Amino acid sequence: MMLSVCGVHFTYNSHPLLRNIDFSLERGELLAILGPNGVGKTTLLKCMNAILRPASGSILVQERDILSLAPADIARDIGYVSQKNEASRLTVFDAVLMGRTPHIRWRMSDDDLRKTDAILHTMDLCSKAMRHIDTLSGGELQKVCIARALVQEPSLLLLDEPTSALDLRNQVEIMNLIRRVVDEHRIAAVMSMHDLNMALRHADKTIFLKDGDIHAMTTPGCVTPEIIHEVYGLPVHIHRIDGRSIVIPQN
Repeated sequence: MMLSVCGVHFTYNSHPLLRNIDFSLERGELLAILGPNGVGKTTLLKCMNAILRPASGSILVQERDILSLAPADIARDIGYVSQKNEASRLTVFDAVLMGRTPHIRWRMSDDDLRKTDAILHTMDLCSKAMRHIDTLSGGELQKVCIARALVQEPSLLLLDEPTSALDLRNQVEIMNLIRRVVDEHRIAAVMSMHDLNMALRHADKTIFLKDGDIHAMTTPGCVTPEIIHEVYGLPVHIHRIDGRSIVIPQN
């Protein structure tokens, strides 16, 4: 098992935000965490990266409890792409190269440079390597952030709203990229999402959070209108088009 989340409970200001969260993920699997605003999707991702520490429970990555590891050790196993990424005057190459920091001992090696070049090629960013990231579009910046996480060579990739604020074309490109990376690199990935149709199109598994609990955990093809109505309070139809589930609000 690549990822095992067992009995995670998180409290904020004496208010239980997450309760007894349990799920697991294998290599090559992409999980979408779904639910309304404020339900704890980002909090759960941050617990999985030990940015936030749950009140109880365990989070195992390759059978190691990350809550007992040093930050540098966590960074070698887990890549994290936050929802908000600040632009700066770093070049694309330097921004991605920073992802090698957990592996650097005394100085940057030729191997670090080669791996950065390889990721830039994988992400189709070679032509932009010397551009400053504060000149990039939203979609280009998101690709840089994913590249920086991947150059860490993580076994687990966490993405918080990876398509947030992107236009349709960039949403599709980013989601296709994430799916390809998970398949080709055989890593596990967890992403929080608001776009149900994007999640159902690309994920292998889905978790629906409601009131701090896992209300439903299923595969995209088994998501029902009842689940979505119960979680979001919105009646919907679900149709199958080209073998994929499409959610359409009734109203």
